[in-house]
Amino acid sequence: MGSEKIKIVIFGAYNAGKSSFIRSIDPRARNVETRTPDVPTTVALDFGRAKVGEKKVYLFGTPGQERFEFVRQILSRGMHGAIVIVDTTRDLDDMTRSLCAALASQNLPYAVFLNKCDAASSSPHTFLEISSVTYSSTISALTGENTFESLQGFVEEYF
Repeated sequence: MGSEKIKIVIFGAYNAGKSSFIRSIDPRARNVETRTPDVPTTVALDFGRAKVGEKKVYLFGTPGQERFEFVRQILSRGMHGAIVIVDTTRDLDDMTRSLCAALASQNLPYAVFLNKCDAASSSPHTFLEISSVTYSSTISALTGENTFESLQGFVEEYF
């Protein structure tokens, strides 16, 4: 009997840590990015794989800039669930708020992963508005702290 395949799309604002999250799960992850004056930024997608039990999980990371809404729509087709990565060193932005509202209205399982919680300026408690209504977890995508465990918990609870 073959193992189940699950498509999870990773959403979040610019520089929230989506690419870092996927690379922490799958060091061989692939992405399409461009260089900005500050840091590289995803312009099409990130792609990584993981195995959770017998389940094969395919992770598709979306670009965080507003102008790439069409890419998010394309990558969302056929998704089984979603993860919203949130930068807890910044205020809750309109894009993240609207992503969570849109996902909630679709009746698909989604999680909110509160990223950069290891930073001194992190304030994960200020994100209760979006994180208390669904599966949520605190992570550090950059160091990999709690990333696989969070993904595993989400997959085991909902799939």
